[in-house]
Amino acid sequence: MSDPTTAPASAPVVLEAWFDLQCPDCFQALDDVRALREKYGDRVDVRLRHFPLEKHKHAYAAAQAAEEAAEQGQGWPYAEALLARTVELGRQGESVLIEVARELGLDAEEFDTALIDGRHLLAVDADEAEGKAIKVTGTPTYVIDGQRLDGGKSQDGLRERVEEIADRLLADAG
Repeated sequence: MSDPTTAPASAPVVLEAWFDLQCPDCFQALDDVRALREKYGDRVDVRLRHFPLEKHKHAYAAAQAAEEAAEQGQGWPYAEALLARTVELGRQGESVLIEVARELGLDAEEFDTALIDGRHLLAVDADEAEGKAIKVTGTPTYVIDGQRLDGGKSQDGLRERVEEIADRLLADAG
């Protein structure tokens, strides 16, 4: 995302969350993301990275919409609101992207224009290419301190593993 962070740029620990915004597993992973934010505050910078899966017909457009939301200063709130509606997105398609933007008070017309003119295609494509390069195969996947933690098959123990790594990195930085 253009403004993907939930913490200042000086945060000592970066956690990349590779998500597909039409993925029910990514919606469930939000509980872990919220818990990590609550525990670490601005000491951990959670960055949303896009990895739209082919099996989710509207995930690519959803990633572009999230980029537009980030430009309008609501990247994570938009992603979270959209993930709460993965079933609806699957059924109703891209109209849900605009509807969520309106609900958050964002410029829905600008969203519509952004989806038509493709201004965020390069950002989404770059994330997707980087994800493939580091062997992301499913979502959610986390990357912290160069370690890839794959939650595509099971999220059991993922948050604990992220916390172990974050605690070590923060202790080393402190």
